[in-house]
Amino acid sequence: MDTVIGVIGGSGLYEIAGLEAPEWVSVATPWGTPSDQILTGRLDGVAMAFLPRHGRGHVHSPTTVPYRANIDALKRLGVTDVISVSACGSFREEMAPGDFVVVDQFIDRTFAREKSFFGTGCVGHVSVAHPVCPRLSAACLAAGTDLGLRMHQGGTYLAMEGPQFSTLAESRMYRSWGCDVIGMTNMPEAKLAREAELCYASVAMITDYDSWHPDHGAVDITQIIKTLGQNADHARSLVARLPALLGAKRAPCPHGCDRALDFAIMTAPDKRDPGLMAKLDAVAGRVLGGG
Repeated sequence: MDTVIGVIGGSGLYEIAGLEAPEWVSVATPWGTPSDQILTGRLDGVAMAFLPRHGRGHVHSPTTVPYRANIDALKRLGVTDVISVSACGSFREEMAPGDFVVVDQFIDRTFAREKSFFGTGCVGHVSVAHPVCPRLSAACLAAGTDLGLRMHQGGTYLAMEGPQFSTLAESRMYRSWGCDVIGMTNMPEAKLAREAELCYASVAMITDYDSWHPDHGAVDITQIIKTLGQNADHARSLVARLPALLGAKRAPCPHGCDRALDFAIMTAPDKRDPGLMAKLDAVAGRVLGGG
């Protein structure tokens, strides 16, 4: 099948030189309106789709990002591989501002978000023991390493609700749990990508040391913005290398991301809610008879 790379991140990520036939498209979903239109195009012969997570102009808070609509919209566009790029704080001295971390685990501390496409009328359980795709993560690591960026392979991402940053006590507690970075947006994004049978990788851009660091104190939003600006070019360059690394054609995911629903649906066919089934046409159509 054809590779279609979906990138979810800040508004600047879609400003990539060489993107052919760029077009902003609107995608309707049964889960509401996505964060924004989606920029489609081709780079090095590979189809790409760029979705500003917070919307252009940063109109959505981490809590109000329409995560289900975003993932559903990418699935409807034929996306096969999703790369999340997001700003994060660091709990580790060696993971310094300006570094990039290819996340491989999450602790979900969010509480005010819809976290599943499934529910009453069609119950589904997917495994997120290994929530990112090793193949896609390896491509992100290789892209950053080729560029000479300071990359860290693997890390646990603490997803907090926000929008406030951590208290000092919380920051110390999360460090004691073994977390490496902290952010507000990768959950439930990663869980929903798995439910939609999309390969997912998370690249965390370190902007600060959260509030635990004795030499840095509380998070300074002006410093975060400065570091974000410095990282923008690096992030664009990393994303731009992915088409060449992933290729225009892809085989089935060797880790089974694209078959996550094979044994996930629990509700008997005669007990399934037709309304919910209709909403699941894109994300679960392969196993529910719609694709």
